[in-house]
Amino acid sequence: MTARMIANLGARAVRLLEPELAHRATVAMMASPFAPRFNVRVDPMLATRVAGVDFSNPIGLAAGFDKNAEVPNAMLRLGFGFVEVGAVTPRAQAGNERPRVFRLAEDEAVVNRYGFNNGGLAIVAERLRRRRKAGVVGVNLGANKDSADRIGDFIAGVKGFEGLVDFYTVNISSPNTPGLRALQDKTALVDLLSRVLEARDALAVKAPVFLKVAPDLADADKSDIASIATKQNIDALIVSNTTIERPEWLTSTHAGEKGGLSGKPLFLPSTELLAEFYSEFKGTIPLIGVGGVASAEDAFAKIRAGASLVQLYTALIYEGPGLVPKIIEKLPALLNAEGYSSLAEAVGSGV
Repeated sequence: MTARMIANLGARAVRLLEPELAHRATVAMMASPFAPRFNVRVDPMLATRVAGVDFSNPIGLAAGFDKNAEVPNAMLRLGFGFVEVGAVTPRAQAGNERPRVFRLAEDEAVVNRYGFNNGGLAIVAERLRRRRKAGVVGVNLGANKDSADRIGDFIAGVKGFEGLVDFYTVNISSPNTPGLRALQDKTALVDLLSRVLEARDALAVKAPVFLKVAPDLADADKSDIASIATKQNIDALIVSNTTIERPEWLTSTHAGEKGGLSGKPLFLPSTELLAEFYSEFKGTIPLIGVGGVASAEDAFAKIRAGASLVQLYTALIYEGPGLVPKIIEKLPALLNAEGYSSLAEAVGSGV
């Protein structure tokens, strides 16, 4: 039995646990000497450079799994080209009341309302400071629920993680912190990005700033975000976070739970939004595609819709960690079949 088969069987066993307990058990296992590590052959054609950062392959772990930077290197050893830890807030916070995460197995989806539960900036920064530098690691920045100055929280994150990460993600799109998505509004977004970028530019060690947006945007909001992102010269846009929408075809018992929906139902709307932003930017700002990726074909669809990088998380729950090398090893064949000699050539080809 191969290491991938064993790891996938382990993931299936963990899925018998209550969802949040399963999450904690998985992180603990990845932090242990028994964590799987795969020998993944990465085709050189998958290498890409985005926002001045070199990635060995475009498949990344989305924020939400490693909230406190406990296992970034262990996740990189699964084959990920990059890992995003967090979301991290300046002060530690417990998040929302439990239960706050629900599997929608029949729909290959998850609903969560965690509410940025994390150990706080100081603890996470110290872990990143101690880790052996290997691979690309970024941090997803959030604001405390009771913060009187949420923009100040993002600035604190940028300063606090100086020199410790390869990129910052400004997360204003989580549906689980009341009022956070209001920062996507035109006036608030201009103020937020100008202050965050000013803080970043004042640092001795500068890392790119990415903006993560919600999938539930009105047309006017999309145009405003595209215009502001261009004028502010953000380094990349992550499309997208979880959705508060609920497709009528969902069949799972927990489909009506409050929170953000991720997984398969998010794939189509997030990919359509990705293509819209690609058309708006016309290649001037790199895009990172997130939402419902569960196969190499899904990743390729994101790339053709305009993504230079792709992230996943929910699919690991149902497919197991062996999904990562499976995608990385199949993706070159999909590129070759369409006549592409590099990943960059395929970006936006379907728009």
